[in-house]
Amino acid sequence: MKNIVMFGALIVTMFLQFSYLKSLKDDTSQLSNSRLTQQELSRTLNLNALKLLPAFGFENILADWIFLNFIQYFGEADTRKITGYSASPLFFDVLIDRDPRFVGSYLYLVNSVSMYAGQPQESIRLMEKGLATMLPTAPDRSYFVWRYKATDEMLFIGDNKAAQESFRTAANWAEQSSDEDAQLTAKLSRQTAAFLETNPNSTPALISGWMNVLSRAIDDNIRQEAIAQIEKLGGEVLLAQDGQVTVRYGRNRCSSAISKGAEVLSVGGCRASSRK
Repeated sequence: MKNIVMFGALIVTMFLQFSYLKSLKDDTSQLSNSRLTQQELSRTLNLNALKLLPAFGFENILADWIFLNFIQYFGEADTRKITGYSASPLFFDVLIDRDPRFVGSYLYLVNSVSMYAGQPQESIRLMEKGLATMLPTAPDRSYFVWRYKATDEMLFIGDNKAAQESFRTAANWAEQSSDEDAQLTAKLSRQTAAFLETNPNSTPALISGWMNVLSRAIDDNIRQEAIAQIEKLGGEVLLAQDGQVTVRYGRNRCSSAISKGAEVLSVGGCRASSRK
């Protein structure tokens, strides 16, 4: 009975928080910049309050609720053009505190915090906090978080040594996984680490990193940035009518196919894609 009462209190608190946040969603065109700034401050205060809110054993439910609020926040494109994405790191800081093994959320973390908020160091810190609670075999596909971390380290902060270690760890974890894509992931993660060790400025490795960004992109802005970076590095991006993306690069113009929902694992101009 005590847990039921506590759960009811949590639901009421979440409902009040949601109602308050929803009340902030006025038409952006009718709001001044100062009002929008005030809304962002209120959002930050609410998220900080959620960090202190007891979950009464329902951490996963609270994490799901926070994630849904983030999706709503991220989808407010007109408002984000004015206020930016500064709250993204806080959303995931709170979420990871509640459910660090929510692997699916990290896809949004790396996109919103690294790409939109422009804080790759914070993205890496949050992933490290979550990874500290994970094992090679639990949760499923936890090795992908190491790949996300390695890609951010390689592309956005230029720490190739850290990226090498993250790719190697991704390989080690993948080798211990029973997932159908794990062994391919392990092989190609080791290849990327080897490229970075022998040639820190390896173009194939950088293209592979941007291919990973392209495959994990959650909106067109990130896709266009990834394509621009691939082309800048000498790659050619081709889009088929069925949605499959092909990246050609290298002296032999070797192709790598990216299917919808696939994690690209290509290194050094060889074809390899893996269904997520």
